[in-house]
Amino acid sequence: MDKYAVIGNPVAHSKSPLIHAAFAQQTNQALEYGRVLAPLDGFASTVRELIDQGYQGVNVTVPFKFDAYECADQLSERALKAGAVNTLSFSAQGIVGDNTDGAGLVRDILHNLNLPLQGKRVLLLGAGGASEGVLGPILQTQPTCVHIANRTLDKAVAMVSRAKPNAQANNTVELEACSFADLAGKQYDIVINATSSGLSNEALPLPPDLFADHALAYDMMYGRETPFMHYARQESASLIADGLGMLVEQAAEAFFIWRGVRPETAPVMQAMRAA
Repeated sequence: MDKYAVIGNPVAHSKSPLIHAAFAQQTNQALEYGRVLAPLDGFASTVRELIDQGYQGVNVTVPFKFDAYECADQLSERALKAGAVNTLSFSAQGIVGDNTDGAGLVRDILHNLNLPLQGKRVLLLGAGGASEGVLGPILQTQPTCVHIANRTLDKAVAMVSRAKPNAQANNTVELEACSFADLAGKQYDIVINATSSGLSNEALPLPPDLFADHALAYDMMYGRETPFMHYARQESASLIADGLGMLVEQAAEAFFIWRGVRPETAPVMQAMRAA
């Protein structure tokens, strides 16, 4: 069987093996998919070991999306724009890096949650690899503004600077960097937590009244009630969603890259929610 895996640290919590097993069964694909815990300073060596063991590709989760970008011999347009990689494919031609996070997030919001992004005020929390991966696809949906808030303002400023050429393709989008303190007095229609605060059970220093009427609070973390989701409930956000839909949708995109077959996501999401 062809072998695939998800690489991360931590990685034991990942639902990716269950999702890809469901996709394989649905599409009659013969493959194995596992979890690989890589040392924090050993991502590249772990990838080389997997290639030597005959693996066909891997998904990449925190904190290795920038490492995966550096590891790739070739990069897709999505990966180049994101500056981060979450999907690697191995072949005789080398390692190809792609980024399916943004496609997964946008599809989850538009099609599964049935919410438009066009004309909305969007706040993206965090300026790491997860944020880098989704910013480009969010900008393509033509929101009114996208603000990026991060504890370290310099990282958010650098991320905005890299994304400016893409944002300028649609000059109606206001793209700005800010600190968490700068959020006081502002309101947004969609607030997306792309930080890893859910893993550490850490509350972000967010001000009150951040959510506009009918706002969506979206946490990329899944499988638990995160401090951000708890904050959103206290602040009466109209809709609160975790990242399971994004996970399944980005996995479907990766599955298509590897296998050339696009699986149906709705039944897999229903099964995951039921479990």
